[in-house]
Amino acid sequence: MSSNILINQVDPTAPTPQNTPLTHAPIAAGLSRPTVPDISEDNEPEEEETSGAIQQAMLGLVHGKLSGLVGKSSGYVESLPVEVKKNIEAVKGVQVKQIELQNQYKRECLELEKKLQKPLYDRRQAIISGAAQPTPEEIEAGEQASIKDDPEYTPLPKDIPAAAAGIPEFWLTALRTHVAFADIITDRDSEALKSLQDIRIEYLPTTETKPGFKLRFFFAPNDYFENEVLEKTYLYQEEVGYSGDFMYDHAIGTEIKWKEDKDLTKEFEVKKQRNKNTNRTRLVRKARPTASFFNFFNPPQPPSDEQIESGDLDEDEIEELEEKLEMDYQLGEDLKEKLIPRAIDYFTGKALEYEDFDDEDEFDDIDDDDDDEDEFEDDVCLYPGFFTTSSDSDSDADTPARRRGPPKGRGAGANASSNPEECQQQ
Repeated sequence: MSSNILINQVDPTAPTPQNTPLTHAPIAAGLSRPTVPDISEDNEPEEEETSGAIQQAMLGLVHGKLSGLVGKSSGYVESLPVEVKKNIEAVKGVQVKQIELQNQYKRECLELEKKLQKPLYDRRQAIISGAAQPTPEEIEAGEQASIKDDPEYTPLPKDIPAAAAGIPEFWLTALRTHVAFADIITDRDSEALKSLQDIRIEYLPTTETKPGFKLRFFFAPNDYFENEVLEKTYLYQEEVGYSGDFMYDHAIGTEIKWKEDKDLTKEFEVKKQRNKNTNRTRLVRKARPTASFFNFFNPPQPPSDEQIESGDLDEDEIEELEEKLEMDYQLGEDLKEKLIPRAIDYFTGKALEYEDFDDEDEFDDIDDDDDDEDEFEDDVCLYPGFFTTSSDSDSDADTPARRRGPPKGRGAGANASSNPEECQQQ
């Protein structure tokens, strides 16, 4: 680290608060350009390997030194007179007011969005459910949008009225078109999601301490659970982040009131047990967590400061939990920013044109007959209780095959109660 720079000292290099002057940079302190070795048949491979190793070592040394300088003070601010330091603190005070205005602006934006979008969502739901018939103007506007997207689009006949039943299985289709949700919706889930009538977003009142939003899933009566509405609330931190955006805090789910033997987040296994003393047999029915979309309503919770400080969680467990939290937050943001406002695009599949998919051409296949899929990190479940399931499964069983197992024994619904249920038969 360089020494402190006096305010009245003349230096051709302008000092900065968080950088070291260029004259002290390790690159300028004698690092020479790489030389080209002489080529000969005898020593070419050895010299190439030696030169490459030296370059890698030098690059590692430079990167290590540069990374150690990041965020360290050059001593410039500390060397300023007290009178100047007071001005610095005053500018910080102005920024505090600016941050307060950013918080107020973000909250007012949420209120404005709620006010403008609710009538449109009400109208959309009325058409989807069949509660109202679309107007000729709405149909015409939709067809003009279709022609804009596809010049070869053929307009619909004018003499055929719109269906009175609305659009069946609208939200199930839209969810299954979304890449992430399609990966966690099982065949059993689909039967329950056929009764999904609407998904709404509600922003928390500005009077709440923490801003956030609530996702509400409205269901018709079904054979799986008693709830008419399943909710999930995402809370932000009280102040916006350094970039001016809200920072995610945590999520709150809903307890699903499952009907008897209809819990889609569990699999029930019946085993026969024999008593060694009496030689009697009994059937033991045990429940175990399984893949399900409805685990979405049982979100992971961030570790407490006490857990981290006490060392109850090791680094791998903390990293795994952070990945689960990140995925949970991303699913909620996708619902808020994409799926709910653009629901018709996901229903028709148009939204897939704008999704970012990895270009498979950028990756080379690795052929290795000894590869064991269970040894790869891809087998880790990134979302609590969400084992990725194959949508192309040909099995007729109620429970689709799992491609990924639970991480470190903490599988689906690990946060939920999963005490084995038993029934005895003499």
